[in-house]
Amino acid sequence: MRKRYRPTLLLVEDNPDDADLAKRALKSEGIDVEIVVAEDGQKALSYLFGKGAYAGRDVNDVPGLVVLDLKMPKVSGLEVLEKIRNVPRTRFIPVVILSSSDEQQDLIDSYKLNANSYIRKPVDFVEFNETMALVCKYWLEKNEVPAMTTEAQT
Repeated sequence: MRKRYRPTLLLVEDNPDDADLAKRALKSEGIDVEIVVAEDGQKALSYLFGKGAYAGRDVNDVPGLVVLDLKMPKVSGLEVLEKIRNVPRTRFIPVVILSSSDEQQDLIDSYKLNANSYIRKPVDFVEFNETMALVCKYWLEKNEVPAMTTEAQT
């Protein structure tokens, strides 16, 4: 039996309204998750790798899920995804792209960089809530990732 814990969701979202909607959606659905919001790609990387404002954070405590917008200030979502996938400690974190972009190239590039999923950000409030709830329920409650053993890091 798996140990129950309160997982962390790293929400990389530069629109504060969308970040608030996501938080409210998860709360209204009763999803018990710690939400860390990074307002730009650089802050997301600082959180993941224990730099800047997050220096001293236990970087081995990786989030259970990263929900990542693509069009971000400072460092793009695709750059964040690439850095996540290039480091053994973060390689297996599920990353779901949640973007308003309908550019086919963004979709292709996301999957080339091994995104786990690409979802077009719903504009309808109810649909946005449902989408956030489904994403988190699946990736944080149903999905399993390998333990970070030496084998998983190679």
